[in-house]
Amino acid sequence: MGDSVKHLAILGSTGSIGRQTLDIVRTFPGRFEVLALAAGNNLKLLDRQVEEFKPSVVSHLGKQAAPAQGIRYMQIDDIACLEEVDIVVIALSGDAGLKPTLAAIRAGKRIALANKESLVAAGEIITTDAKKYGASILPVDSEHSAIWQCLAGETSQPERLILTASGGPFLHFSASQLNQVTPEQALDHPSWKMGRKVTIDSATLMNKGLEIIEARWLFNIPAEKITVIVHPQSIIHSMVEFADGAIKAQLGYPDMRLPIQYALLYPERLSNPGLPGLDWSRIRELTFEDPDYDTFPCLRLAMEAVEKGGTYPAVLSASDEVAVDLFLDRRIGFNDIARIIELTLTEHEPSLTTRLEEVLRAATWARETARRIALGDSR
Repeated sequence: MGDSVKHLAILGSTGSIGRQTLDIVRTFPGRFEVLALAAGNNLKLLDRQVEEFKPSVVSHLGKQAAPAQGIRYMQIDDIACLEEVDIVVIALSGDAGLKPTLAAIRAGKRIALANKESLVAAGEIITTDAKKYGASILPVDSEHSAIWQCLAGETSQPERLILTASGGPFLHFSASQLNQVTPEQALDHPSWKMGRKVTIDSATLMNKGLEIIEARWLFNIPAEKITVIVHPQSIIHSMVEFADGAIKAQLGYPDMRLPIQYALLYPERLSNPGLPGLDWSRIRELTFEDPDYDTFPCLRLAMEAVEKGGTYPAVLSASDEVAVDLFLDRRIGFNDIARIIELTLTEHEPSLTTRLEEVLRAATWARETARRIALGDSR
């Protein structure tokens, strides 16, 4: 794309990733034009974004009013296919990202993907269709962006991918301590500023489990070659080990604007004074430890789901979404999140083929089953 203006559609513009994407647009006003914005129910913020960026197309889940003059209202899947859009930013949370992602892929778009759940539930479908339709998927998650950057220029397959985890706000908590934690505590992440769902997933370590599944598809590598290591300082965002024993790492302060900017401007790297540079004189230590799979069983459940394959990952993701919502609503405890997911996975009768209809059916079943388990046996 060179120095030409890149035309963006930002799906999930009022969420954490969407807002930070617009921060990058503000930083490079001559490089981007926002053609479309899609949001959920935060219409006040969407109105402010429309006023500032003046897109020609909008979509939202709120009560639909007559669009402002010169602005079209479209369904989100149709926005993902707009011919004039160069990059589709998928910043939607949960299963809502799956259909727009597939629509953008089948339109052959360049996709800046920040939605884990679509690759978790339908990774085989997404990667197969991306090859078929010539779409490119650029990861926005900090860990996968780090791996992508470490693999740049390499011609050999990696021997191992090493995903780093901060450990969340409850690193070294016991199971009994976790029984007492509140949503407010779980949302107080020590390193990152993220949306509510991904922040809770970080606290349970489910986020890292989902990232294993995501990396398996993004980088076409067996899940058994993907390792998780806890790194509380969140300076190393991930590492790649090669057959000769060399390890490459991508480092930086925890700030999602860096991987967003890298995806939007790729293959260029431009100076951004708003991004913090590493000050080595202030970094006293970088520490690492193995995850505690017993205290944080969500990571184990995710690893088992990707090993089993088929519709298990879709069930894992959908049941997690329900359990996190119930925890945030104070209807279940923190440890109940993993318990509900595990019971849902145990009841699942999988399909080992992953046609889209089966993935969607499994996800719907998982949401219903997880809710039944939780509300019929809440503690």
